[in-house]
Amino acid sequence: MCATGDDPPGGGNSGSEADADARFSALLEDSAEDLYENAPCGYLSTLLDGRIAKVNRTLLKWLGHEREDLVGRERFSDLLTVGGRIYHETHFAPLLRMQGEVSGVAFELRTADGDRLPVLVTSTVKKGSDGEPLLIRTTVFDARDRRAYEQELLRARQEAELERARLHRLATTLQRTLLPPALLPVPGLDVAAYYHIASTDEVGGDFYDLFPLADGTWGLFMGDVCGKGAAAAALTSLARYTLRAAAVYDPDPVAVLTNLNTVLNHEYQGEDPRFCTVIFGLLTPDSVNGGFRVVLAGGGHPPAVLLRADGGAEYLPTPGGQLVGVLADAHFSTTTVHLDLGDTLLLYTDGLTEAHTALAGERYGDEALLDFTRALAPTTARAAITALTGLLDSLGEGLDDDSALLAISVPAPTSEGPQ
Repeated sequence: MCATGDDPPGGGNSGSEADADARFSALLEDSAEDLYENAPCGYLSTLLDGRIAKVNRTLLKWLGHEREDLVGRERFSDLLTVGGRIYHETHFAPLLRMQGEVSGVAFELRTADGDRLPVLVTSTVKKGSDGEPLLIRTTVFDARDRRAYEQELLRARQEAELERARLHRLATTLQRTLLPPALLPVPGLDVAAYYHIASTDEVGGDFYDLFPLADGTWGLFMGDVCGKGAAAAALTSLARYTLRAAAVYDPDPVAVLTNLNTVLNHEYQGEDPRFCTVIFGLLTPDSVNGGFRVVLAGGGHPPAVLLRADGGAEYLPTPGGQLVGVLADAHFSTTTVHLDLGDTLLLYTDGLTEAHTALAGERYGDEALLDFTRALAPTTARAAITALTGLLDSLGEGLDDDSALLAISVPAPTSEGPQ
C-alpha cells in the first residue's frame, strides 16, 4: 500500500505532537520565570562581594524599589538597618563562608520610604563544577505577621507579670492583715511566733493570736482554715475576729469554740461548706504556786506540745475535739495544765507535721516533731521558735503548706554569781 500525499512520512500525528511539546516547554519556561518573579517570598542573587545581580518582583514590591535601583548598584548589606549590617558583617557573612549556608536569621530591611521590614533570611553559596563559589542565593521571608505575633506575646507576658506582681502584693498585704502585727508582751511570760508562707501567690489559712482579757487573763488561739485564696482569707478573718469577740463575751474555751462553730455552721452551708481547726486557750497567772494555769480546748487541731523544765516533752491531747463549722452540735472539751518555771508551750499548724521529707512518700509526722522538741527541752519560747524555723527551712520544697508557730514559756530563775 502506498502512502497518500496527506499522510507525512512516519505518521500523521508527528507535527501536532512536536507543536504540543514546544508549547509545553514554553509553558514550563514561563511558569518557572513567573514562579521566581511572583513567589510568595523574596529572591535575590548576589556576587561574592555582595553586589546584587538578580532580584525578583516580590522583593522589589516589598521594598518599593525598581529593579535598576538595586541590580549592579547595591549590596545586600546596604538594604539592612545599621544593626543588621553590623551583624551581617561580623556573624552572618563569616558563617556563610565557612558553612556554605545560613538559615532563618532575623533581619530588618530598609524600604525605599524609610520604613523597616522585618524578614527571615536564608542564604546558600552556589559553587561551580570546580567547587569554587560563584554567587550567593538568598531567600527572604516576610516576618511582619510573625513580628506582630511575637510583640503581642511579649505584651501579654508583660501584662501577666504585672498582674502576678499585683496579686502577689495583694496576697502579701492580705496575709499580713490576718495576723497580729506583733505579739503583745505578757507579764511573766516569754512569747514568740513565726509564720511560714508556702506560696507568695495564694493567701494561706493559718492564723494565731495572743490578747489580753479581764483580770490578768490572756486568750490565745492557733487555727487553720480549709482551702486557700480569697475564700480562705474571708474565713480566716471571720474566725479570728469571732474568737476574740466570743472570748470577751465568755472566755470559757468550750464556749468560745461553740460560738465559732455556730457562726461558721450558719454562714457556710449548702454546696460549699467551710470549716477550720482551732485550739483556744486561757492563760491565768497562778499567784499561789507561781507560773501560769493554762486551759485548752481543741477543735480538730493538732495538740499542743509541752516542753518541761526537766527536759521532757509531751503532747497535750484535747479529747473529743471536732472540726469547727461542720456539725451544728459539735462537741468540745478542755484540758488543763500548769506551766511551771522553765516550761514552754508550743502551738503549731499541720503544715509542719505534714511536710514531705527526703524519703519518697514520707511526711515529717507527729513522732518526729516530738523527738525534735524533746531534744530542745528545756528551752525558752524564742529559742524554740528559732530552732523550729531552722527545721522548716531544712524541709525546703517539701513544705508545701503554710505553717504557723506560737510558743509561750515561763522564764526559769537565773542564778547570779558573786558580786
